[in-house]
Amino acid sequence: MSAASSKKVFIANFGHENYLWPDCFKRSTIATFQDEDLQPFWLAGDRAGYIAHCLATKKTSSGITPIPPVAGRWFNLATELAATDNDVWIHRQNNEIWWTVSRADEMEASLEPAHKPKYPGERVYVLRKPTTGWSNKNKKGTVLTWAAIHPKAREFLFTEATFQRLRGDNPDYALALIEGDDLHGWHRRPGWKMKEDKAGKGAVRWADVIEITAVNLANKARATVASSNGQQVSRTVKNKDLRFAPADDFKKYIEALIKDQEGRCAITGIEMQHFGREDDPQLLCSLDRIDSDGHYEPGNLQIVCRFVNRWKSDTKDDEFRRLVALVRCAGDPG
Repeated sequence: MSAASSKKVFIANFGHENYLWPDCFKRSTIATFQDEDLQPFWLAGDRAGYIAHCLATKKTSSGITPIPPVAGRWFNLATELAATDNDVWIHRQNNEIWWTVSRADEMEASLEPAHKPKYPGERVYVLRKPTTGWSNKNKKGTVLTWAAIHPKAREFLFTEATFQRLRGDNPDYALALIEGDDLHGWHRRPGWKMKEDKAGKGAVRWADVIEITAVNLANKARATVASSNGQQVSRTVKNKDLRFAPADDFKKYIEALIKDQEGRCAITGIEMQHFGREDDPQLLCSLDRIDSDGHYEPGNLQIVCRFVNRWKSDTKDDEFRRLVALVRCAGDPG
């Protein structure tokens, strides 16, 4: 890993439908928000209480009760924002690419009316962290446009998530882009060339990609239920019931999970890939029962990478997450 890649690089959106971006641009900040009643839990560092309160009282943007990983992600957003210092933040706005660097200043919290409130008088805390100021030019003065970005780079320089940290050597590419360095070394890689060849086949709407994945996962789950209930092997396989009615609600629920998880694996946080668009089958979306002794029902499902589902098998969810955290700490001490 190069010295440059030791710097953290984040890809970000700001608030529902990116409504905070104009304010971030004007104030030279990065920002997120959380509900007024959740702020005390976060200030107290009470992650467990925060998650429990979310599960008891909140709905996601898709209108379903959040699963613990989604609520945990909400808690982490404020924590990550408060901690960022001298990190690069990148934001796509239409055909423009903007970047800035976070400062060590304290995060500010401002109680404001909610964006598109569900209830009269509903308020949220908008959390802002100062930066050095936004620029849409690299350090050599060239304007950064989305249309000029390599198709492979578009996969990680934009996110459906609120914000996410780039991993692997993707930060190196982002930093080289900002510096105005020669990028042909990346573009000549086999995987990059293959992605460039596929790019000419036309764009596919994100909503269609999610629906195709949801249909695939729903059909696989139905096949699993049909083959497992009462089946005799060397033992009786545990019953797995599909507790959605009407049947179409199952597909819609899976779509909502993918959106609420912002396309990230519920256990590892890795960006997942979708059927028909994957270049690494191990990163395909996979439907996992949080409690493997439970059923396919609301509250007991999460979307994870295919390899994660295979590795987890029937391990208890909390125990598997503990082991993954150990691996993550050992492999990424920074």
